[in-house]
Amino acid sequence: MIVVFGSINVDLIVTVDRLPVAGQTLLAREELRTLPGGKGANQAVAAARDGARVVMAGAVGRDALAEAALASLRACGADLSRVRAIDAPTGCALICADVEGRNHIVVARGANAIADPSQVEDALLGPESTVLQQMETTPKATAALLRRARGRGARTILNLAPAVALPLEALRAVDLLVVNENEGTWLGRQLGCGDDLAALHGALQTTVIRTLGAEGVEWLGESTRGRAPAPRVAVRDTTGAGDCFVGVLAASLDRGASLEAACRRAAAAASLSCTRAGAQASMPAAAEIDAAAM
Repeated sequence: MIVVFGSINVDLIVTVDRLPVAGQTLLAREELRTLPGGKGANQAVAAARDGARVVMAGAVGRDALAEAALASLRACGADLSRVRAIDAPTGCALICADVEGRNHIVVARGANAIADPSQVEDALLGPESTVLQQMETTPKATAALLRRARGRGARTILNLAPAVALPLEALRAVDLLVVNENEGTWLGRQLGCGDDLAALHGALQTTVIRTLGAEGVEWLGESTRGRAPAPRVAVRDTTGAGDCFVGVLAASLDRGASLEAACRRAAAAASLSCTRAGAQASMPAAAEIDAAAM
């Protein structure tokens, strides 16, 4: 079972010919799209579509956006009994994507800033569970659940996205830390150790996985090290690709796959997601990933 504690958003998306620079106003190529998003929800959907049993914990507002934010989670069968409706706006991400698939994203946390780790009861945190978190809830909430989950024997996965500071002891409570190149560089500076895998692993004493975009993924743990390419695809939209990787990684490990097999499958899934528009709408089904990972 995968327990996701994280953000649940609505994505407000526009497509432009090129990304704007400071002070520039551009006209969108098409109408505004409103789609479910949030790193926590995105990763939960990705894991569920890859066949995992998923429990989602987080918060939405009591507003018109809440049902839109939850639509894909409901459709993929995630357990939403630990999602609270509270008196705060539903989280939103403002996404500007260009025709080459690159994007600028700004997130307003809204209700996600009030999500409480106590929504995840201890009974969900045993050795049979994988607890998956990101950084769009508060650092305090994230760190508290990491400590509790690690103490009860659950596998803990943290996607340090966006890059936000956590106490060193909380980072060391993570079994697998997933970063992209920018997040890895930021973390290395914060730790004062350099940003290569060996430096991060040495400072944290945990397994570190770094995604490399079109170049694939690399990883380093106590007894494992490797690199896997990403399948070449015609990129339409990279929004949600990192979340797809993390969700499928968690689902694969939850089924008992080795870290290498899980990373290769997750890289194939993330590449598939880049051929489609949107975040949750782009997450592939298990059969599609099976075909792409062969």
